Amino acid sequence: MQSLRRVPVVRILGRDYPTDCMTNISSAIRDKLPLRLHTRRNHPLAILRSLVESHFPSYSHLDSLSPLVTPEQNFDLLSFPIDHPGRSLTDSYYINKHFMLRTHTSAHEVDVFSRGETHWLLTADVYRRDEIDASHYPVFHQTEGARIVSADSHGMDQIEHDNAQLEQHLNRSNIIIQDIPHLSTTNPCQPHHDPNHTKLIAKNLKLSLNSLILGLFGGRLNAGEPLRVRWIEATFPWTTPSFEVEVFFRDKWLEILGCGVIHQSTLDNSNVPNKLGWAFGLGLERIAMILFSIPDIRLFWSQDPRFLSQFKQGEITTFKPYSKYPACFKDISFWLPGDATFHDNDFCDLVRDVAGDIVEDVKMTDAYTQPKTNRKSVCYRINYRSMDRSLSNEETNSLHAQVASRLQDGFGVEIR
Repeated sequence: MQSLRRVPVVRILGRDYPTDCMTNISSAIRDKLPLRLHTRRNHPLAILRSLVESHFPSYSHLDSLSPLVTPEQNFDLLSFPIDHPGRSLTDSYYINKHFMLRTHTSAHEVDVFSRGETHWLLTADVYRRDEIDASHYPVFHQTEGARIVSADSHGMDQIEHDNAQLEQHLNRSNIIIQDIPHLSTTNPCQPHHDPNHTKLIAKNLKLSLNSLILGLFGGRLNAGEPLRVRWIEATFPWTTPSFEVEVFFRDKWLEILGCGVIHQSTLDNSNVPNKLGWAFGLGLERIAMILFSIPDIRLFWSQDPRFLSQFKQGEITTFKPYSKYPACFKDISFWLPGDATFHDNDFCDLVRDVAGDIVEDVKMTDAYTQPKTNRKSVCYRINYRSMDRSLSNEETNSLHAQVASRLQDGFGVEIR
Protein backbone atom coordinates (compact mmCIF):
# COMPACT_ATOMS: atom_id res chain seq x y z
CA MET A 1 0.00 0.00 0.00
CA GLN A 2 1.40 3.37 -1.02
CA SER A 3 1.89 5.70 1.95
CA LEU A 4 0.32 9.14 1.82
CA ARG A 5 2.76 12.02 1.58
CA ARG A 6 2.57 14.15 4.70
CA VAL A 7 1.81 17.81 4.00
CA PRO A 8 3.91 20.16 6.18
CA VAL A 9 1.75 22.08 8.62
CA VAL A 10 2.02 25.05 10.92
CA ARG A 11 0.21 25.02 14.27
CA ILE A 12 -1.78 28.17 15.02
CA LEU A 13 -3.81 28.53 18.24
CA GLY A 14 -4.12 24.77 18.68
CA ARG A 15 -4.98 23.90 15.09
CA ASP A 16 -2.79 22.64 12.24
CA TYR A 17 -2.83 24.45 8.90
CA PRO A 18 -1.14 23.17 5.72
CA THR A 19 1.72 25.33 4.48
CA ASP A 20 2.37 26.41 0.90
CA CYS A 21 4.41 28.93 -1.08
CA MET A 22 2.69 31.81 0.74
CA THR A 23 3.55 30.68 4.29
CA ASN A 24 5.82 33.22 6.00
CA ILE A 25 4.66 33.34 9.64
CA SER A 26 7.57 32.96 12.06
CA SER A 27 7.67 31.18 15.42
CA ALA A 28 8.20 34.51 17.21
CA ILE A 29 4.88 35.75 15.81
CA ARG A 30 3.06 32.49 16.55
CA ASP A 31 4.12 32.80 20.19
CA LYS A 32 2.40 36.21 20.42
CA LEU A 33 -1.00 35.04 19.18
CA PRO A 34 -2.46 33.83 22.53
CA LEU A 35 -1.26 36.81 24.61
CA ARG A 36 -3.99 39.42 23.83
CA LEU A 37 -2.51 42.26 25.88
CA HIS A 38 -5.60 44.42 25.42
CA THR A 39 -7.57 42.05 27.68
CA ARG A 40 -5.07 41.99 30.60
CA ARG A 41 -6.32 44.06 33.49
CA ASN A 42 -3.96 46.83 34.67
CA HIS A 43 -1.96 46.66 31.44
CA PRO A 44 -1.57 50.10 29.76
CA LEU A 45 -3.23 48.87 26.57
CA ALA A 46 -6.21 47.47 28.50
CA ILE A 47 -6.48 50.71 30.48
CA LEU A 48 -6.55 52.76 27.28
CA ARG A 49 -9.01 50.40 25.65
CA SER A 50 -11.38 50.81 28.62
CA LEU A 51 -11.10 54.60 28.43
CA VAL A 52 -12.07 54.55 24.76
CA GLU A 53 -14.96 52.17 25.44
CA SER A 54 -16.22 54.36 28.30
CA HIS A 55 -16.59 57.20 25.81
CA PHE A 56 -18.99 55.09 23.72
CA PRO A 57 -21.07 53.37 26.43
CA SER A 58 -24.01 52.47 24.17
CA TYR A 59 -21.81 50.77 21.57
CA SER A 60 -21.18 47.02 21.44
CA HIS A 61 -17.66 46.26 22.73
CA LEU A 62 -15.93 43.37 20.96
CA ASP A 63 -12.51 41.93 21.84
CA SER A 64 -12.35 38.19 21.14
CA LEU A 65 -12.38 37.70 17.36
CA SER A 66 -9.73 35.36 15.96
CA PRO A 67 -6.67 36.99 14.38
CA LEU A 68 -6.90 34.52 11.47
CA VAL A 69 -8.79 35.93 8.51
CA THR A 70 -8.93 35.31 4.79
CA PRO A 71 -7.31 37.66 2.25
CA GLU A 72 -10.86 38.33 1.07
CA GLN A 73 -11.84 39.61 4.53
CA ASN A 74 -8.64 41.59 4.98
CA PHE A 75 -8.48 43.15 1.51
CA ASP A 76 -11.10 42.29 -1.11
CA LEU A 77 -14.28 43.08 0.84
CA LEU A 78 -12.79 46.46 1.77
CA SER A 79 -12.01 47.47 -1.83
CA PHE A 80 -8.21 47.16 -1.58
CA PRO A 81 -6.76 47.27 -5.12
CA ILE A 82 -5.17 44.06 -6.32
CA ASP A 83 -1.71 45.68 -6.42
CA HIS A 84 -1.91 47.24 -2.93
CA PRO A 85 1.48 46.78 -1.17
CA GLY A 86 -0.23 45.50 1.97
CA ARG A 87 -1.04 42.26 0.14
CA SER A 88 2.64 41.41 -0.39
CA LEU A 89 4.57 38.76 1.52
CA THR A 90 7.03 41.44 2.63
CA ASP A 91 4.25 43.37 4.43
CA SER A 92 1.82 40.74 5.78
CA TYR A 93 1.96 37.38 7.56
CA TYR A 94 0.37 34.47 5.70
CA ILE A 95 -0.52 31.05 7.12
CA ASN A 96 -1.05 29.85 3.56
CA LYS A 97 -2.80 31.21 0.47
CA HIS A 98 -6.19 30.81 2.19
CA PHE A 99 -5.48 32.36 5.62
CA MET A 100 -3.44 35.23 7.00
CA LEU A 101 -3.10 37.27 10.19
CA ARG A 102 -5.27 40.38 10.11
CA THR A 103 -3.31 43.53 9.33
CA HIS A 104 -6.07 45.80 10.69
CA THR A 105 -9.28 45.52 12.68
CA SER A 106 -11.24 46.58 9.57
CA ALA A 107 -10.85 42.97 8.41
CA HIS A 108 -13.90 42.20 10.60
CA GLU A 109 -16.03 45.14 9.49
CA VAL A 110 -18.19 43.25 6.99
CA ASP A 111 -18.71 40.32 9.38
CA VAL A 112 -19.75 42.56 12.27
CA PHE A 113 -22.17 44.62 10.18
CA SER A 114 -23.55 41.43 8.63
CA ARG A 115 -24.62 40.12 12.03
CA GLY A 116 -26.72 43.19 12.73
CA GLU A 117 -24.39 45.43 14.75
CA THR A 118 -24.97 49.10 13.90
CA HIS A 119 -22.60 50.84 16.35
CA TRP A 120 -19.63 49.03 17.82
CA LEU A 121 -16.01 49.13 19.01
CA LEU A 122 -13.65 46.26 18.24
CA THR A 123 -10.23 45.98 19.90
CA ALA A 124 -7.73 43.39 18.71
CA ASP A 125 -4.11 42.52 18.05
CA VAL A 126 -3.02 43.09 14.44
CA TYR A 127 0.08 41.91 12.60
CA ARG A 128 2.37 43.53 10.02
CA ARG A 129 5.92 42.73 9.06
CA ASP A 130 7.95 45.75 10.11
CA GLU A 131 11.32 47.19 11.00
CA ILE A 132 12.86 47.01 14.48
CA ASP A 133 13.15 50.20 16.51
CA ALA A 134 11.64 51.88 19.59
CA SER A 135 8.30 52.68 17.90
CA HIS A 136 7.74 49.73 15.53
CA TYR A 137 6.71 46.18 16.36
CA PRO A 138 5.20 43.42 14.18
CA VAL A 139 2.28 43.02 16.60
CA PHE A 140 0.28 45.99 17.78
CA HIS A 141 -3.28 46.72 18.87
CA GLN A 142 -6.07 48.69 17.29
CA THR A 143 -9.51 49.84 18.30
CA GLU A 144 -11.95 50.12 15.43
CA GLY A 145 -15.14 52.12 15.88
CA ALA A 146 -18.09 52.28 13.49
CA ARG A 147 -21.62 53.59 13.31
CA ILE A 148 -24.27 53.20 10.61
CA VAL A 149 -27.81 54.62 10.38
CA SER A 150 -30.62 54.40 7.87
CA ALA A 151 -29.95 56.49 4.78
CA ASP A 152 -33.32 58.25 5.09
CA SER A 153 -34.86 61.20 6.90
CA HIS A 154 -35.26 59.24 10.13
CA GLY A 155 -31.55 58.32 10.22
CA MET A 156 -30.48 61.86 9.34
CA ASP A 157 -32.74 63.36 12.05
CA GLN A 158 -31.02 61.09 14.55
CA ILE A 159 -27.59 62.26 13.36
CA GLU A 160 -28.57 65.93 13.50
CA HIS A 161 -29.80 65.53 17.08
CA ASP A 162 -26.53 63.87 18.13
CA ASN A 163 -24.51 66.56 16.34
CA ALA A 164 -26.27 69.33 18.25
CA GLN A 165 -25.48 67.68 21.60
CA LEU A 166 -21.84 67.05 20.71
CA GLU A 167 -21.40 70.65 19.50
CA GLN A 168 -22.71 71.98 22.81
CA HIS A 169 -20.23 69.82 24.73
CA LEU A 170 -17.24 70.85 22.60
CA ASN A 171 -18.17 74.54 22.63
CA ARG A 172 -17.91 74.46 26.44
CA SER A 173 -14.52 72.71 26.39
CA ASN A 174 -10.90 73.89 26.28
CA ILE A 175 -10.17 72.67 22.76
CA ILE A 176 -9.11 74.34 19.50
CA ILE A 177 -10.05 72.40 16.35
CA GLN A 178 -8.48 73.11 12.97
CA ASP A 179 -11.16 71.68 10.70
CA ILE A 180 -11.41 71.17 6.95
CA PRO A 181 -14.51 70.89 4.71
CA HIS A 182 -16.51 67.70 5.05
CA LEU A 183 -16.35 67.33 1.24
CA SER A 184 -14.02 68.68 -1.43
CA THR A 185 -12.96 67.92 -4.99
CA THR A 186 -10.03 65.92 -3.60
CA ASN A 187 -12.11 64.27 -0.86
CA PRO A 188 -15.44 63.77 -2.61
CA CYS A 189 -18.84 62.31 -1.86
CA GLN A 190 -19.34 58.77 -3.14
CA PRO A 191 -21.31 58.66 -6.42
CA HIS A 192 -24.48 57.06 -5.04
CA HIS A 193 -24.62 59.05 -1.79
CA ASP A 194 -26.60 62.21 -1.14
CA PRO A 195 -23.98 64.96 -0.52
CA ASN A 196 -26.12 66.48 2.26
CA HIS A 197 -26.33 63.11 4.00
CA THR A 198 -22.58 62.59 3.63
CA LYS A 199 -21.89 66.00 5.16
CA LEU A 200 -24.05 65.16 8.18
CA ILE A 201 -22.32 61.79 8.63
CA ALA A 202 -18.84 63.34 8.26
CA LYS A 203 -19.77 66.04 10.77
CA ASN A 204 -20.97 63.39 13.23
CA LEU A 205 -17.72 61.50 12.76
CA LYS A 206 -15.63 64.60 13.45
CA LEU A 207 -17.65 65.68 16.47
CA SER A 208 -17.60 62.16 17.93
CA LEU A 209 -13.83 61.86 17.53
CA ASN A 210 -13.10 65.40 18.73
CA SER A 211 -15.02 64.51 21.87
CA LEU A 212 -13.11 61.21 22.25
CA ILE A 213 -9.74 62.93 21.78
CA LEU A 214 -10.72 65.58 24.31
CA GLY A 215 -11.59 62.83 26.79
CA LEU A 216 -8.24 61.08 26.26
CA PHE A 217 -5.88 64.03 25.97
CA GLY A 218 -7.64 67.06 27.48
CA GLY A 219 -5.55 68.55 30.30
CA ARG A 220 -2.85 65.87 29.93
CA LEU A 221 -0.62 67.05 27.09
CA ASN A 222 0.08 70.76 27.60
CA ALA A 223 -1.04 71.76 31.11
CA GLY A 224 -3.21 74.86 31.21
CA GLU A 225 -3.30 75.24 27.44
CA PRO A 226 -6.20 74.28 25.20
CA LEU A 227 -5.99 70.95 23.43
CA ARG A 228 -5.22 71.52 19.75
CA VAL A 229 -6.65 69.09 17.19
CA ARG A 230 -6.06 69.19 13.44
CA TRP A 231 -8.00 67.42 10.67
CA ILE A 232 -6.29 66.48 7.39
CA GLU A 233 -7.55 64.94 4.17
CA ALA A 234 -6.48 61.32 3.67
CA THR A 235 -7.01 58.37 1.35
CA PHE A 236 -8.06 54.89 2.49
CA PRO A 237 -9.41 52.02 0.35
CA TRP A 238 -12.54 51.52 2.49
CA THR A 239 -13.71 55.12 3.19
CA THR A 240 -14.54 58.24 1.14
CA PRO A 241 -14.28 61.04 2.19
CA SER A 242 -11.35 60.10 4.45
CA PHE A 243 -9.47 61.97 7.16
CA GLU A 244 -6.54 61.76 9.56
CA VAL A 245 -6.53 63.45 12.97
CA GLU A 246 -3.52 64.93 14.78
CA VAL A 247 -2.95 66.45 18.21
CA PHE A 248 -0.30 69.04 19.09
CA PHE A 249 2.15 67.73 21.68
CA ARG A 250 5.64 68.91 22.67
CA ASP A 251 5.83 71.38 19.81
CA LYS A 252 4.86 68.98 17.03
CA TRP A 253 1.77 67.44 15.48
CA LEU A 254 1.24 63.73 16.19
CA GLU A 255 -1.03 61.55 14.07
CA ILE A 256 -3.63 59.81 16.23
CA LEU A 257 -6.06 57.99 13.94
CA GLY A 258 -7.58 57.59 10.50
CA CYS A 259 -11.28 57.61 9.65
CA GLY A 260 -13.93 58.34 7.05
CA VAL A 261 -17.36 57.66 5.58
CA ILE A 262 -17.70 53.93 4.88
CA HIS A 263 -17.56 52.83 1.25
CA GLN A 264 -20.91 51.78 -0.13
CA SER A 265 -19.35 48.59 -1.48
CA THR A 266 -18.43 47.58 2.09
CA LEU A 267 -22.01 48.13 3.23
CA ASP A 268 -23.31 46.22 0.22
CA ASN A 269 -20.97 43.33 1.06
CA SER A 270 -22.36 43.46 4.61
CA ASN A 271 -25.96 43.14 3.36
CA VAL A 272 -26.89 46.58 4.71
CA PRO A 273 -27.20 48.51 1.43
CA ASN A 274 -29.63 51.12 2.73
CA LYS A 275 -27.32 52.35 5.49
CA LEU A 276 -24.78 55.16 5.72
CA GLY A 277 -22.07 55.56 8.31
CA TRP A 278 -18.51 56.16 9.44
CA ALA A 279 -15.59 54.19 10.80
CA PHE A 280 -12.29 54.99 12.50
CA GLY A 281 -9.23 53.07 13.61
CA LEU A 282 -6.66 54.06 16.21
CA GLY A 283 -3.44 52.39 17.29
CA LEU A 284 -3.39 51.80 21.04
CA GLU A 285 0.41 51.65 21.35
CA ARG A 286 0.88 55.00 19.64
CA ILE A 287 -1.51 56.74 22.04
CA ALA A 288 -0.41 54.81 25.14
CA MET A 289 3.24 55.74 24.54
CA ILE A 290 2.18 59.39 24.65
CA LEU A 291 -0.22 59.23 27.59
CA PHE A 292 1.91 56.95 29.80
CA SER A 293 5.31 58.30 28.60
CA ILE A 294 6.47 54.81 27.60
CA PRO A 295 9.69 55.23 25.55
CA ASP A 296 10.03 51.81 23.90
CA ILE A 297 7.26 49.75 22.30
CA ARG A 298 8.89 46.51 23.53
CA LEU A 299 7.95 47.43 27.10
CA PHE A 300 4.30 46.58 26.42
CA TRP A 301 5.38 42.94 26.18
CA SER A 302 7.51 42.97 29.34
CA GLN A 303 6.71 40.58 32.17
CA ASP A 304 8.94 42.51 34.57
CA PRO A 305 6.93 43.54 37.68
CA ARG A 306 8.88 46.81 37.73
CA PHE A 307 6.94 47.69 34.58
CA LEU A 308 3.60 46.02 35.19
CA SER A 309 3.19 47.21 38.79
CA GLN A 310 3.21 50.88 37.73
CA PHE A 311 -0.25 50.78 36.16
CA LYS A 312 -3.77 50.51 37.53
CA GLN A 313 -7.04 50.07 35.70
CA GLY A 314 -8.85 53.37 35.14
CA GLU A 315 -5.79 55.58 35.73
CA ILE A 316 -3.27 57.31 33.47
CA THR A 317 0.10 57.28 35.22
CA THR A 318 3.53 58.36 34.01
CA PHE A 319 5.95 55.47 33.48
CA LYS A 320 9.06 55.71 35.66
CA PRO A 321 12.10 54.10 34.00
CA TYR A 322 13.75 51.60 36.30
CA SER A 323 17.04 51.20 34.43
CA LYS A 324 18.85 51.69 31.13
CA TYR A 325 21.03 48.71 30.45
CA PRO A 326 24.11 48.98 28.20
CA ALA A 327 23.80 48.45 24.47
CA CYS A 328 25.83 45.92 22.52
CA PHE A 329 26.20 46.75 18.82
CA LYS A 330 27.18 44.02 16.38
CA ASP A 331 27.46 44.25 12.59
CA ILE A 332 26.83 41.52 10.06
CA SER A 333 27.77 41.80 6.37
CA PHE A 334 26.91 39.28 3.68
CA TRP A 335 26.71 38.72 -0.06
CA LEU A 336 23.24 37.97 -1.41
CA PRO A 337 22.80 35.10 -3.89
CA GLY A 338 22.33 36.35 -7.41
CA ASP A 339 18.74 35.10 -7.68
CA ALA A 340 17.69 36.08 -4.15
CA THR A 341 14.75 38.30 -3.29
CA PHE A 342 15.62 39.73 0.09
CA HIS A 343 13.74 42.41 2.00
CA ASP A 344 14.63 44.32 5.17
CA ASN A 345 11.59 42.77 6.83
CA ASP A 346 12.97 39.28 6.08
CA PHE A 347 16.07 40.15 8.07
CA CYS A 348 14.09 41.75 10.91
CA ASP A 349 11.83 38.70 11.21
CA LEU A 350 14.86 36.40 11.34
CA VAL A 351 16.48 38.53 14.07
CA ARG A 352 13.26 38.54 16.10
CA ASP A 353 12.98 34.78 15.75
CA VAL A 354 16.50 34.36 17.16
CA ALA A 355 16.72 37.10 19.79
CA GLY A 356 13.15 38.28 20.42
CA ASP A 357 12.77 41.51 22.38
CA ILE A 358 16.46 41.53 23.34
CA VAL A 359 17.01 43.48 20.10
CA GLU A 360 16.37 47.21 20.45
CA ASP A 361 16.84 48.20 16.81
CA VAL A 362 18.23 47.08 13.47
CA LYS A 363 19.61 49.41 10.80
CA MET A 364 21.09 48.79 7.38
CA THR A 365 24.41 50.65 7.42
CA ASP A 366 25.72 49.81 3.96
CA ALA A 367 24.68 48.38 0.59
CA TYR A 368 27.22 47.73 -2.13
CA THR A 369 27.09 46.24 -5.64
CA GLN A 370 30.35 44.83 -6.98
CA PRO A 371 30.72 46.46 -10.43
CA LYS A 372 32.41 43.51 -12.16
CA THR A 373 30.27 40.63 -10.87
CA ASN A 374 27.10 42.62 -10.04
CA ARG A 375 26.98 40.81 -6.69
CA LYS A 376 25.19 42.74 -3.96
CA SER A 377 26.44 43.03 -0.40
CA VAL A 378 24.59 44.49 2.57
CA CYS A 379 25.55 45.28 6.15
CA TYR A 380 23.18 45.52 9.11
CA ARG A 381 23.92 46.81 12.60
CA ILE A 382 22.02 45.05 15.39
CA ASN A 383 21.68 46.74 18.78
CA TYR A 384 21.26 44.03 21.43
CA ARG A 385 19.87 45.61 24.61
CA SER A 386 17.50 44.02 27.10
CA MET A 387 14.93 46.19 28.87
CA ASP A 388 15.17 44.11 32.04
CA ARG A 389 18.81 43.08 32.57
CA SER A 390 22.40 43.43 31.43
CA LEU A 391 23.49 41.11 28.63
CA SER A 392 26.84 39.32 28.71
CA ASN A 393 29.13 39.51 25.71
CA GLU A 394 29.00 35.71 25.48
CA GLU A 395 25.20 35.78 25.22
CA THR A 396 25.14 38.37 22.46
CA ASN A 397 27.93 36.59 20.59
CA SER A 398 25.91 33.38 20.69
CA LEU A 399 22.76 35.15 19.43
CA HIS A 400 24.71 36.87 16.69
CA ALA A 401 26.22 33.56 15.57
CA GLN A 402 22.70 32.09 15.36
CA VAL A 403 21.59 35.04 13.20
CA ALA A 404 24.49 34.35 10.81
CA SER A 405 23.72 30.63 10.71
CA ARG A 406 20.01 31.21 10.04
CA LEU A 407 20.89 33.66 7.25
CA GLN A 408 23.09 31.10 5.56
CA ASP A 409 20.60 28.26 5.92
CA GLY A 410 17.46 30.23 5.07
CA PHE A 411 18.66 32.59 2.34
CA GLY A 412 21.90 31.06 1.05
CA VAL A 413 23.94 34.17 1.78
CA GLU A 414 27.72 34.30 2.03
CA ILE A 415 28.89 35.94 5.26
CA ARG A 416 31.68 38.44 4.66
